[in-house]
Amino acid sequence: MQDITSNTEETIDKAAFNTSDAIEGLWDKLAGWLDAIILKLPNFILAILLVVLFHFLAKGASRVMKRLVLKKVKEESIKQIIGQITYAIVLLIGFFVALGVMDLNKVLTSVLAGAGVVGLAIGLALQGTLSNTVSGFILSFLPKISIGDWIETADDKGFVTEINLRNVTIKRPDNNLTIIPNSTFVDNPFTNYTINKRSRIIVGCGVGYESDLQMVEDLTVKIIGEAFKQDVNEEIEFFYTEFGDSSINFLVRFWADCSNGKENFMHQHTAIKTIKKHFDDADINIPFPIRTLDFGKNNLTVLSDKKE
Repeated sequence: MQDITSNTEETIDKAAFNTSDAIEGLWDKLAGWLDAIILKLPNFILAILLVVLFHFLAKGASRVMKRLVLKKVKEESIKQIIGQITYAIVLLIGFFVALGVMDLNKVLTSVLAGAGVVGLAIGLALQGTLSNTVSGFILSFLPKISIGDWIETADDKGFVTEINLRNVTIKRPDNNLTIIPNSTFVDNPFTNYTINKRSRIIVGCGVGYESDLQMVEDLTVKIIGEAFKQDVNEEIEFFYTEFGDSSINFLVRFWADCSNGKENFMHQHTAIKTIKKHFDDADINIPFPIRTLDFGKNNLTVLSDKKE
């Protein structure tokens, strides 16, 4: 009985000793943390100040970037996203500098490694979206296209009304909108009629075989030159192109102010009216398409099957 009692007391003493050691160890640990915090307090305060400083630097860099972009990009959404990206990059640099000041090199390495893995995963998951986003930035800075330009692709044509990070919006002549993904737009050819203020207008016509061809050429060049002023190094070009079924056909090419499809049609409209009026006044025949069937020279025989 005495042995059992002594063993119980010994066990209680050991438990009390272990508890006391654990508490003492915990206090030692807390004391060590407190000493570390006190020692790191200047670095911690400096790190906070650096983050605050980089916050204001990021805001300033964002404003400066928006002003620089304003000269190149008309689309507000592009300017906003560029400002936000600039702010995030500068603030992230400040965060890494603050970690370095606090001697948290291991944490910094872990953050960078984690960011790389997450970035790779996001990039693989959002390949199409990122492609459109990058293409949107490219289009925003290209001088070859901007808001209000008249462009023509393989399938559509119209005015550019919006360029954002996902797509280009075109307003067609029928007032409907066509949405083209940025990556598709960048990878395929398009024609921008707004880049050059002057364009060459082409009008075709035909005159009767009895016409004086030199007189027709001289008159056409003269009246087109009066209707459309040609600048230096510009000239009116006239070419007979073929012997047609009922007329000798020609093309006349001249320069005019033209930045969209409607203006091109208007110049063609004016040129056609001018040519028709002056040809009528000069008795120059613009023949109708004619097909003659001569039954005298070509005997047509219709054979019918007879039933027996």
